[in-house]
Amino acid sequence: MSEQVAARTNAHPLDPLTPAELAQAVALIKADERFGARMRFVMVNLLEPAKETVRAFTPGAPIERAALAVILDNAAGATYEVSVSLTAGAVSQFKQIPGVQPSIIPAEIDEIQGVVKSNPDVQAALARRGLTDLTLIDVAPLMAGYYGGDDLPPNCRFLRTVLQFRESEDDSGDAHPIDGLHVLVDLNNQVVLRVEDHELLPIPPERGDFAAHRVSPLRDDVRPLDIVQPEGVSFTIDGWEVGWQKWSFRVGFNHREGLTLHQIAYQDGDRRRPLIYRASMPEMTVPYGDTSLTQYRKNFFDAGEYGMGLMANSLELGCDCLGEIHYFDGYVCHDKGEVETIKNAICLHEEDFSLLWKHRDEVRRSRRLVISFIATVGNYDYGFYWYFYQDGQIQFEIKLTGLVATGAHRPGSESPFGTSLTETLYAPNHQHFFCVRLDTEIDGSANSVVEVDTVADPIGESNPYGNAFYTRLTTLATEQAAQRIIDPFAARYWQISNPNSRNKMGKPVGYKLLPGENTLPFAHREASVAKRAGYMWKHLWVTPYRPDENYPAGDYPNQHPGGDGLPRWTAADRPVANEDIVVWYVMGSNHIPRLEDWPIMPVATIGFALKPSGFFDQNPALDVPPSMGDHCSH
Repeated sequence: MSEQVAARTNAHPLDPLTPAELAQAVALIKADERFGARMRFVMVNLLEPAKETVRAFTPGAPIERAALAVILDNAAGATYEVSVSLTAGAVSQFKQIPGVQPSIIPAEIDEIQGVVKSNPDVQAALARRGLTDLTLIDVAPLMAGYYGGDDLPPNCRFLRTVLQFRESEDDSGDAHPIDGLHVLVDLNNQVVLRVEDHELLPIPPERGDFAAHRVSPLRDDVRPLDIVQPEGVSFTIDGWEVGWQKWSFRVGFNHREGLTLHQIAYQDGDRRRPLIYRASMPEMTVPYGDTSLTQYRKNFFDAGEYGMGLMANSLELGCDCLGEIHYFDGYVCHDKGEVETIKNAICLHEEDFSLLWKHRDEVRRSRRLVISFIATVGNYDYGFYWYFYQDGQIQFEIKLTGLVATGAHRPGSESPFGTSLTETLYAPNHQHFFCVRLDTEIDGSANSVVEVDTVADPIGESNPYGNAFYTRLTTLATEQAAQRIIDPFAARYWQISNPNSRNKMGKPVGYKLLPGENTLPFAHREASVAKRAGYMWKHLWVTPYRPDENYPAGDYPNQHPGGDGLPRWTAADRPVANEDIVVWYVMGSNHIPRLEDWPIMPVATIGFALKPSGFFDQNPALDVPPSMGDHCSH
């Protein structure tokens, strides 16, 4: 099949694939003779053009559009990457990727419900626990991980599942885990491989209600809080391009990463100054710290094993976002090639943010532009927020909420590796590691990273009073040297600079990456998750840009033994000073559950900031006008 598509003139090379383009890609792949009867689509994403092509693009010029699909063949247990030229209407590559397993397909989760519940051994195990009504049993998937010793055939694509009980349709299964019972399921052949019935533990009886109709009484003193912009918003939208307060960037969205930002730049007088070519969060890992047979195999790669874009929510005005909102839809492809539109997947709005600057009676209020999306992956909900400020600052923040994972224990006992929530219910200790990928271009593509530590000057001739301190700058010259961890005692930050562009003082222009809350893994290096998510062991990595190096734990972390991604790439110890570089920042959130995290977890946050540091010659927010109106009059 060859479907010719007219050259597109009203688009940009980085625009996400439209529903029509996704459908076209699916049709072209299905028409290819290599597409088998039991092949399924895992994902279809934009195949982004080369940087040179994007930078050379002028509005209205014809562009080449291409898609990259990941295909799963259930018959052979094989994975394929298929490239499609949408402009030419042809499949350009149909390549098998040996020895890997792609991310989970939502249809697979639906299919295993019946497979597990209809198994006689599972039914017998449930009956031993007094459970015979299968309509009140949920089968919750756990990604297989890699532990060895499973004695499974080669290329076996499988899930480990746990079961939960619900008292009623609106009950939370997380309140009633059927602990000690696990079922391994062959996803390709839809059969139960093994039922592991380790221990007959009590099923916690207390409900975990949090829906409004189940909570009584509700507070009656919460008055309306409205955000009003009578003259409209200050941002502009042109397709997928956003402009606001001298900022400009392009919005992207894909199956794996969700929200992506492209070509972030700042208009400094008559100069458009590039800062970041592409920004995204390509991976996150959640290692659990409990040794029980249920919990120790909980180690999730939420982007690489599930897909953050696939799990994106449709956001609601007044609930997820407040104020004058502009939404972007997201588009994803399902296993049979069905295209889904996720309405309002991305939210864009302005927020008042207290003071921008002040001295005595001269004061300016700050506002920020917020672009965000929220993904629900299993029991957790994650909000991802990029903030742009009038003083040239960028922040990234993650908001964690949802339900803590749970397990059961006997009355009167407690797990040393978790927090008891009720007499028989506990939440295991765990961590969340997020990796942000920043393809920087600070005033141009050749950038360096400089580590900046604050050092106390020894008492002596240069410091006779013992009060002096200075900054020690170390240029990170190679990939091995650029594997760094935070040091709050040195007030450490990392300056991303352009040694070829200078400010008025003759210093390289730059932005500094300021860490926020962070930690390192508590898993030992020998643990499975420590090998599979090797990127967790450093807070900063720097690599030379390569178009095929996008995911810090590798392209296919599902069932992978480990060692891929950043640890493998950086073993080459390539130069990264004054090069086209990618900066990877890793954040770790340590979660020792609290009673207050149940039955639903209040939002916790983690993030970092990028602040101009010698990028401008003075405060770039001097020209922000005083606030108008009665609320700010003297």
